[in-house]
Amino acid sequence: MQKRRIAIFGSTGSIGKQTLEIIDENPELFSAEILTASTNADLLIEQALKYDPNIVVIADESQFSAVQTALIQTNTKVFAGEQALTDVAGMDAYDLMIAGIVGFAGLKPTLKAIQIGKPVGLANKETLVVAGDIVMRTAAENRVPIIPVDSEHSAIFQCLVGEGRNKIDRIILTASGGPFLGRKPNYLVNVKREHALQHPNWQMGAKISIDSATLMNKGLEMIEAKWLFNLTPQQIHVIVHPESIIHSMVEFEDGSIKAQMGLPNMKVPIQYAMSFPHRIQSKFPRYDFLKPDALHFEKPDLKTFRNLALASEALNKGGNLPCIVNAANELAVYAFLHNRIGFLEMTDVIEKTMAKISFIERPTLEDYFETDGEARNFAATLVNM
Repeated sequence: MQKRRIAIFGSTGSIGKQTLEIIDENPELFSAEILTASTNADLLIEQALKYDPNIVVIADESQFSAVQTALIQTNTKVFAGEQALTDVAGMDAYDLMIAGIVGFAGLKPTLKAIQIGKPVGLANKETLVVAGDIVMRTAAENRVPIIPVDSEHSAIFQCLVGEGRNKIDRIILTASGGPFLGRKPNYLVNVKREHALQHPNWQMGAKISIDSATLMNKGLEMIEAKWLFNLTPQQIHVIVHPESIIHSMVEFEDGSIKAQMGLPNMKVPIQYAMSFPHRIQSKFPRYDFLKPDALHFEKPDLKTFRNLALASEALNKGGNLPCIVNAANELAVYAFLHNRIGFLEMTDVIEKTMAKISFIERPTLEDYFETDGEARNFAATLVNM
């Protein structure tokens, strides 16, 4: 395996930091060529001084001077602004993008990487939720592999390796159930951000932790899976699996089921995406089949966790509705994290926005951007932002 130059878009987030740890563990195989951050200039500077990348981007233009000054004695080129993220993604200076920018902001850079023929390790599910039809069509036209980094989609991807044209009956995405598994609305009405951020199995960023607590994360994953694996909504199922040992499954037309298993550890799917089609040695902890000695499964509670039902509605209707759901959810999660709305009110914001924004059956890329803006603006009025 030749050494690969990695562009980490979102290097200061959870995925980005773990990607850098994998580079630390395999310096002969990977180098950090591009690092980007939204607002965390201090950590970006620290990373740049350690990894000596070719390029860094700070999206917050007000922090450009601080980053540039800190790196003045290095060979690292410094860029700033949202447009710079897309411009740098279009440079032929890396071999693989790890798309770890959270939310809608990851769409443009990821699409640019695909357009210039760069493989993408996709940790940003919103890119496919918002514009999966356009992104996957562009990838097919440019013969660019998109390798999922989400643990569930990585599991499906790994199960399908070697299966060629064998027909899939269905895929089964597993959900831990989050920190509030089994709870009812009368409990959830009072939960605070610190409770929702305490995921029982995974260490993740704030936004995805809240999405996991509401089960919206699983809804977004259903939409993402449709595009990644060219499935119909009827082929995509969700089951709650509290132990998070089976990361997802594929059932084939002969009734055989393949499952990808392991301890909850995001480094496994990140490293797999970085090294694909190879597997490389790791010192990650291994699963002991005697601890726990049982695995459990149950149906998701759609009456309590209505976000999953709303995302399923968007999956089935298609068009720009997933884009609307994503935009409203991002605003609602932001508002919840800043103590402006309650836990259950996030669902209300999403539902009202779905009803308000005009439906477009076959949106263009421009339609998606306009829909996102309209949905965010309306959702903002609901949370007094």
